[in-house]
Amino acid sequence: MAGKRPHVLAVPIPAQGHVKPLMSLCRQIAKHGFKVTFVNAHSIHNKMLSASQKRQDEEDDSCHNIVMETIPDGFTPEDDPNNLSMLLENLRRTMPQTLTDLIQRINTSNPYEKVTCFIADIAFSWIFDIADKMGAEPVAFSTPSVANLAFMLHTPKLLEQGILNINGSLQNGVVVSLSNDIPAWRNGEFLWSFSRDPEIEKVFFEFTTKGFKDASKAKWLLCNSCHELEPAATELVPNVLPVGPLNLLDSNSVKSTNFFSEDSSCLRWLDTQPDRSVVYVSFGSSGVFSQQQMDELAFGLELSGRAFLWVVRPDLANGSPIVYPPGFGTGLGKIVEWAPQKKVLSHPSIGCFVSHCGWNSTTEGVTNGVPFLCWPYFADQFHNEKYICEKWGIGLKIDFDEEGIRSRYEIKNKIDMLFFDNKFKENALKLKEMCGKSVADGGTSFNNLKKFIDHLYRR
Repeated sequence: MAGKRPHVLAVPIPAQGHVKPLMSLCRQIAKHGFKVTFVNAHSIHNKMLSASQKRQDEEDDSCHNIVMETIPDGFTPEDDPNNLSMLLENLRRTMPQTLTDLIQRINTSNPYEKVTCFIADIAFSWIFDIADKMGAEPVAFSTPSVANLAFMLHTPKLLEQGILNINGSLQNGVVVSLSNDIPAWRNGEFLWSFSRDPEIEKVFFEFTTKGFKDASKAKWLLCNSCHELEPAATELVPNVLPVGPLNLLDSNSVKSTNFFSEDSSCLRWLDTQPDRSVVYVSFGSSGVFSQQQMDELAFGLELSGRAFLWVVRPDLANGSPIVYPPGFGTGLGKIVEWAPQKKVLSHPSIGCFVSHCGWNSTTEGVTNGVPFLCWPYFADQFHNEKYICEKWGIGLKIDFDEEGIRSRYEIKNKIDMLFFDNKFKENALKLKEMCGKSVADGGTSFNNLKKFIDHLYRR
């Protein structure tokens, strides 16, 4: 009908690493004239608002087509709003009704802008029934690598065959291999892995397996990767459309979706450093360390003798106040609570990235041609490390000692090895070029996104 405008409703998992790439995708959709309603839980929305009040980023034109909405997160005043497992359980219980109410309100308020497409994180696929009832097309969005997506979709068969037990651990065999061209998974390397807390690990396992159960209801399965990065994995998921790396599609001027306030003073500091000289250290939004490990990292950076930019969140030391070891000085480096990572990684002074290997950070490092030192914490980060070190050859693993600590000497030695061997930088630059071509006009990701956009217009 003439005058009707396509309208996409987007629902991410309420975590930094899920909100960010889905918003990047929504910006691309909005640029084509679609209206987008982006739905967050109250507590997540408040974090973004709090951080954005301290920023002065300018929005690009696509953001004018994006409306932010919130739904209740089910917390009581006594609950911890940072308890992700509780938040996920609350949303699973309450979201079907709250989303239905929201869509009804939207559709009633403007009959020419009814919700026509429902893009949800694939771990929320149990809410695709709502899309069917409301006459909207269900579309799944996956934030990890295609390889980890393929593994999750394969999980029911692994349970059926007795390879995995009901707690999500291997009970038959040492590894799980989906292809000779994809690194295998061991215990502790799955999407739900969280060795520090077996109870949370069990909650994550149950949530992800139940969440993926209805993924087949979505005709489209969009993924933040590109075919060239993971050719073997894309062949295992017939209906996947890799449309990334999505960070390449966002300009540096768009409004950030971080939950923490960015300190842009580090960019001015980077301007004073020589090209490819700085060690950038960041462990994402959820990694935490013991005080002993904090001390070893601090002294390891100093021992390297290289300039460093270290992101130290206020809760990085297991939620305790940040205490630096006696004698540690920052004469060589700069410490910030949160950095504008995309701008940092594209800065010419960055020589390597000490990373937790979350998929967003992985793609951001890859697309900027930056070699990695890998320090995974939980979930898919361990498998991403294998891609970085074993498959792509763009980084090194920082190993534990017999006490489970990454020592100052191990950190210093791996920094030296990465800077002295040009092969890591050479391989990283090849991947950068390859990813750039994928999102450019005529590239695989470009064509996949165009295919999806064209379909939404015809619907």
